[in-house]
Amino acid sequence: MSVFAPARRWQPAYRPFRREKAGTRALAALERAVKGPVYGCRMCGNCLLQETAFICPMECPSGLRNGPCGGSTPDHCYVDETRPCVWNEIYERAFAGGREEKLLEVLPPLDWDKVGGPTWGDVLDRVKEVGPGNFVSGMRDAHLRSETWESVFRPVRQPEWWNGDSAYHPPEYEEPITGLERRLRSGEFVVTSEIAPPLGTATGKLVRDIEMLKPYVAAINFTDCPSATPRMSSLACCLIALQHGVEPIMQIAARDRTRVGLQAEVIGAAGLGIGNVLCLSGDNPAMGPSPRSRMDIIDLDSIQMLWMLRKMRDEGTYLDGRTIKNPPKLYLGAAAAPYASRPHFQALREQKKVNAGGQFFQTNLVYDPARFAVWLDELAKRDVLNKVHILVGITPLKSYKMARYLHDQVPGVAIPDHLLDRMENAGEDQEKEGIQIALELIEEVNQRGGVQGIHLMPVMWEAIVPRLVTEAGLLPPDFIPPAAHEHLVAAGAGARS
Repeated sequence: MSVFAPARRWQPAYRPFRREKAGTRALAALERAVKGPVYGCRMCGNCLLQETAFICPMECPSGLRNGPCGGSTPDHCYVDETRPCVWNEIYERAFAGGREEKLLEVLPPLDWDKVGGPTWGDVLDRVKEVGPGNFVSGMRDAHLRSETWESVFRPVRQPEWWNGDSAYHPPEYEEPITGLERRLRSGEFVVTSEIAPPLGTATGKLVRDIEMLKPYVAAINFTDCPSATPRMSSLACCLIALQHGVEPIMQIAARDRTRVGLQAEVIGAAGLGIGNVLCLSGDNPAMGPSPRSRMDIIDLDSIQMLWMLRKMRDEGTYLDGRTIKNPPKLYLGAAAAPYASRPHFQALREQKKVNAGGQFFQTNLVYDPARFAVWLDELAKRDVLNKVHILVGITPLKSYKMARYLHDQVPGVAIPDHLLDRMENAGEDQEKEGIQIALELIEEVNQRGGVQGIHLMPVMWEAIVPRLVTEAGLLPPDFIPPAAHEHLVAAGAGARS
């Protein structure tokens, strides 16, 4: 147990990947001996304590360095319920101390060349470059103190290959990249939906679902191994959707990618014509089946993904600085979790995603419009609503058992008691009641300012989407009834023959 960290150390300290000089090893041993007992330091080689309220973010079981996951709660960590959520503790302390704005800075992933080594060595090197005398005199002068401090510590926490900041970075292009972006920019209230990729190689049902939803939605998401359970890749499903004339949204979970793999996959997706990319940290392997993969560290989080992909698109560079001759054209999205934690905590988290490059949000499931409105108000206070398009997540409930599972077991989802009671009391009409609840939620969301659409997550119930869209009065302006659509396709095929 460390002195200032909120819980026991998650893992032992890292060790370097190569043999260091004696002086470096001695300095690392000293840093480990001091910061280990005090902060639970893991010797990540890129200390962020000053930016995270002096609570080490590497105590997060997933190794998230830019904020909490979508399952964050004040009660406990959803990966390990015996300990508190480290990021909730960081937010608590930062807001209490008036240091919350420091949490907006986009912090870099680990440089594994430095992991296990002393951050103090980099600090000493910077002091030498600034000049010890200049540093001491600058720290004594109240007017120069902050500038002097940053001259030493900013290059340490923000290496040149990353250079993160806390500013908003609007896209560098003017014309919409995808049809979804065009619809949202035009003010259309859009509907997107998702399809669960198949468990095997057969694509018959996938294609039938794509064709069924095609007339009713602006774009279709293909989930990326939800609940840390392998399925057909989102990239493959997106390509199949393109082949059938449907605009896809590729979901990509940081959980399963290295920084090299992410850049390569997105370049490939863009080359195939996939422009909508939804960046997720991904469900922790703790939610998946055994045998589980590593749960203690991921190479990137969703905010780092947004930062990297935005720079690839707008600056035409890879993370290593190489120029991309034909940069990818991307419309970048992120997940938002209105109920995961306190609304003002989540609003700051969402602002950080928008600053990093997020252009649209698809939210976690919304069943409590009143609490959702509070979250929207917090976003408005942070001047976020005019910078991002928000699609509200809606899942129709099939049964009381399903509702109870979502409420009790899925991180970041909360269903009010009165809706649980409605489902329980519906008897044999639970499915009908669930559809009615979904339609009521859609109507209320549609009337609320700050929202540009809904995102339907039917959870293996894709057949309900056409009914929901039709009865909610949300058919797209270019809607062609399926029967008429099939007639036009047949006529076109006859003309070509």
